[in-house]
Amino acid sequence: MLKDTIAAISTAAVDGAISIVRLSGDDAIEIANSIASINLLNKKSHTISYGFIVDPITLQEIDEVLFSVFKAPKTFTREDIVEINCHGGRFVTKKILSLCLMQGARLAEPGEFTRRAFLNGRIDLTQAEAINDMILADSNENMKLAIHGIKGSVKKLLDPLLENILDIIANIEVNIDYPEYDDVEMLTNDVVLPKAKAWLDNIDTILDRAQSGKIMKEGIRTAIVGKPNVGKSSLLNALLEEDKAIVTDIAGTTRDIVEGHIHLGGLTLNLIDTAGIRDTEDVVEKIGIQRSLQAMEDAQLVIVVLDGSRPLDEQDDELLEMTKDKTRIVVYNKNDLYEVADGISISAAKQEITPLVNKIHELFDHHKIAIEEPVLGNERQIGFMMKAKQSMLQAVEAMENGLELDLVEIDIQDAYTALKEILGEVHREDLLDTLFSNFCLGK
Repeated sequence: MLKDTIAAISTAAVDGAISIVRLSGDDAIEIANSIASINLLNKKSHTISYGFIVDPITLQEIDEVLFSVFKAPKTFTREDIVEINCHGGRFVTKKILSLCLMQGARLAEPGEFTRRAFLNGRIDLTQAEAINDMILADSNENMKLAIHGIKGSVKKLLDPLLENILDIIANIEVNIDYPEYDDVEMLTNDVVLPKAKAWLDNIDTILDRAQSGKIMKEGIRTAIVGKPNVGKSSLLNALLEEDKAIVTDIAGTTRDIVEGHIHLGGLTLNLIDTAGIRDTEDVVEKIGIQRSLQAMEDAQLVIVVLDGSRPLDEQDDELLEMTKDKTRIVVYNKNDLYEVADGISISAAKQEITPLVNKIHELFDHHKIAIEEPVLGNERQIGFMMKAKQSMLQAVEAMENGLELDLVEIDIQDAYTALKEILGEVHREDLLDTLFSNFCLGK
């Protein structure tokens, strides 16, 4: 697969000023040369040349272009690369691509250029994932996380852990092959076990920070809950600064969940306005209430909205009891009608929600540390890190139970392999197929 030359359109499939057709592989320069009006074979690497695309059969000039020539190994894929910068019309761009394919290139699969960069050793798997994160970044914070990943922050995070495991394994194997201790128990208790426990402490720190990275990258699942007609939809609209949810004085207006996303001073909230929670005989409203309860269960932050213009009733008390174990903010709405002495008081209708915004920052701003320090970038990486932790926990338990060190080493080796899988230094083809299929074509 790596022996052939691939081609794809690397820019968006829309009409624009410029489009780029990219080729990568041993024959990239030769194929581009076969449809160029100039000789590209003797061009120096990392140069741009002006010319025309010419149909090799009809000799018709197709477009005026710039040819960017990059010669291996100092390229993105570590293969020869040619990028053809043409005018951005969809027809002419597809025409140039079809000529490349006619001359022997194969249409690249989604993410195949980045996959080749990984398989050819230019980047590790976490850097490949970070490239896709950069493409999908929708905030300044996500952009910062992605650039850290592209620069190899995860590898820098893992290298000391890998070295520490090798040190533990070395202590075990040296003792097995060239016994230095008459007392194996002494080696276990004085050397190997303390090192393993210290390693686990470092893992716990990384996993804690990974949750912060996940929150900064994916956003905070936030459910707005309350009984009917307390102003939940008005609060959603105030946070979004748009009329996303229908607002009326009729209880039960919101019968299904309404979603929206906002960037709030470096934090992303994935907002869900739920149906008002109450006893009802309405079949449709009951379904909405069930979804509300599920959204509340899944939420990382629950905003409980109470009507500040009225005394709390039994339904309010039940809602407060249901959410007591969640990360929550209790707000009293309608302070334009009645001033609340204690608690967070807002007026969603008048968009006076600053106290709520301040409380959100108070609860979640500490997660911004993930932007400044290396963190694991996604569920795949976190999953393998947890697998490594579990293997080391099994090794510690085995040592504490007096198991022989050569058996303990099996679990420690498993922890080492799990970390290597994060970087892709140990990998399965089906995993790579799934990962790179999420990339766009031409990247």
